[in-house]
Amino acid sequence: MMNKDQYLENLVLKLTTSTPLPPEERTKLLRLPLTLKYFESGHDIVREGEQTKQCCLVCEGLVCRYKIIGEGGRQILSLHLPGDIPDVHSLLIDRMDHSLGTLTPAVVGFIAHDAVRALTRSSYRISEAFWRETLIEASIYREWMAGIGRRSAPSRIAHLLCEFITKMTAIGLSNGVTCVLPLTQPEIADALGLSTVHMNKKLAEIRKAGLVRIRANRLTILDWKGLCDVADFDPNYLHLRPSISPK
Repeated sequence: MMNKDQYLENLVLKLTTSTPLPPEERTKLLRLPLTLKYFESGHDIVREGEQTKQCCLVCEGLVCRYKIIGEGGRQILSLHLPGDIPDVHSLLIDRMDHSLGTLTPAVVGFIAHDAVRALTRSSYRISEAFWRETLIEASIYREWMAGIGRRSAPSRIAHLLCEFITKMTAIGLSNGVTCVLPLTQPEIADALGLSTVHMNKKLAEIRKAGLVRIRANRLTILDWKGLCDVADFDPNYLHLRPSISPK
């Protein structure tokens, strides 16, 4: 486990993948009060229906938004990496309409709403950076919705892999070729609206085509162009700054 300053530096890094921030604004972010808590894999951080008084910063591990549908079926709505604050909207919407849970063992930092409000009111640049993050999340939602609605199963799977390694590269957790992929096949199926059996079959086809290798929770891209072609992947919806865009 790193110290609090390093986790807040990850927040700064994540925000600056899309929004340049001057040194004085970065310093303000690094002064945010952070309370750390460790969670096992498969644990809820915040449950649907709860009222919150703090935001969650992903410090280590992989976190997801999800909803339980019908008789217990889970739909994963988004994936969140270190540096993400997946519930910054809770500053204005105080009752959760979905749950946040861990997909791996994770360290989460809690920041009181009052501290975040004070910071955003004192700095319009930081306020804009958080607002931009919510707009980018909406852009990613639209892309996922288009994928689930119109893309074939192989295209959905390839698109998720392209997005994941692109985002990991942007925050320095990948070299653009290989990265940790701590998702089980049922979790990938839950994110893509597929049955586990069908997802397994189509992922096997992508691997057999020589586009990727997945071994021991590690993803390696063997043919980036080929994978992007299958995925119909265009990273513009991630709104990364050109100077740090990994591809």
